Amino acid sequence: MLKNEVLWIIKLFVSFIVVLGSYKMFGKIGLFIWIPISMFIANVEVMVLVKIFGIHASLGNIAYSSAFFVTDILSEKYGEEDAKKAIWIGFFTNIVVAFMLNFALVFTPEAEGLETFGNLKSIFGLFPRFMIVGLISYTISQHIDIYLYKKLKERFPKQLWIRNNGSTMVSQLVDNIIFTSLAFAGVFPINIMFEIFLSTYILKWIVAAMDTPFLYLATKMDSKKSLC
Repeated sequence: MLKNEVLWIIKLFVSFIVVLGSYKMFGKIGLFIWIPISMFIANVEVMVLVKIFGIHASLGNIAYSSAFFVTDILSEKYGEEDAKKAIWIGFFTNIVVAFMLNFALVFTPEAEGLETFGNLKSIFGLFPRFMIVGLISYTISQHIDIYLYKKLKERFPKQLWIRNNGSTMVSQLVDNIIFTSLAFAGVFPINIMFEIFLSTYILKWIVAAMDTPFLYLATKMDSKKSLC
């Protein structure tokens, strides 16, 4: 197995463990905290294109998909309203972060700080575009995910794996169509865009399937530490 694939799998499991650790330590508020963290990481890592399993993919897939893992935990244990609250927490924090970062880039740096300033500008110069597109796709797809999760829970009350995977896989398809079309138009040629779309969706299927055991673990964890 190649280096990127090994690192990708390690990163995937680390993300799941961190989510559960945050939940264990802080309860429901730990899940709320993870949403803006995951979105910020995803918005930065989406600019990094790597080759995994022989196909091009954005590195932000794991962090972004972990947000859906979190809202599934919230939907399962606390209900639709708390899951929607997490969406708007992520929305608000990412707008604030994008504004403050880009406001900082308006300043004129000292000569000795030009190189560092230039590096920041090259990283966060494209950030608003990805952030805006990401927020659009994120908000739409997350609401679809929560709605489908609720409906599947009513239809399959004993099959946690069905509602987890079913809701995420449909909502991620919608998310992928919106994000790939708007974020990468004019950045990459059509063939690369399609490869990113296909590879991203396949990887998100894998993430959704692999987070299922961790969702089962989350349902068995003590929820008495919830602060909200």
